[in-house]
Amino acid sequence: MATIFARLLRAVGCLASTLPLLAQAADAPHWQYSGEYGPAQWGRMRPDYAQCERGLRQSPIDINAASKQIQAPMKFEYRAAPLRIVNDGHTVRVRFANGSNLLMGKERLTLQQFHFHTPGGDKLAGEEFAMGMHFLHKSHAGRLVSLVVLFRLGAENAALAALLPKMPARGQAERLVPDTLIDPLKLVPAAHGYYAYDGSLTAPPCTEGVLWLVMKQPLELSAAQLDRLGQLFAHNARPVQPLHGRVISESP
Repeated sequence: MATIFARLLRAVGCLASTLPLLAQAADAPHWQYSGEYGPAQWGRMRPDYAQCERGLRQSPIDINAASKQIQAPMKFEYRAAPLRIVNDGHTVRVRFANGSNLLMGKERLTLQQFHFHTPGGDKLAGEEFAMGMHFLHKSHAGRLVSLVVLFRLGAENAALAALLPKMPARGQAERLVPDTLIDPLKLVPAAHGYYAYDGSLTAPPCTEGVLWLVMKQPLELSAAQLDRLGQLFAHNARPVQPLHGRVISESP
């Protein structure tokens, strides 16, 4: 019997790009996370952003109820890589091209990058998290899968402590730091239970057909670490979106 994960993954289509910034025209007003060009206006800014307003499978969401299903187990084949990092003005992105993979049953998903959102975006039973990390993967067919790790305020996070001093200010060019290795597995919780739902990109053009895997176990970061991220980019989480009848599945 096919798992819920496999059925969702087959349902998503190929995306033209993993990064919504590529769809932004140079002569158009630039979308933002607040103010005049914030989320409430995205769908009206450009015709190709219409799905931000009209889409029925948008992200993030508040995960209140889920149906437990037989799920494909997660197997992480992440590998440390030299730091390749950029601050694009919306977030800080760490890119990977070293063949790090997430295995979900027979599906092999290649890690493209991870980036940061404050606050976390997706909620669990109404709880808003201080930060969320999105690990973006692609299947061999070009399907996009976003793995979400949520963070509460608490103890200092050792993996973040090593990464934060290397994060560039906004506007700086992407840079490679070959003498600094980043192991993405150190930013993933030890327990691999997750929720799964069919969603979208969380910024224009809000393309649907993205599979979201939200880890059940949150991690922690300190208030000082959250403050440091706030110095690098402004709050950058889209408000939660209506479910419109979507089913959220849950691993046992």
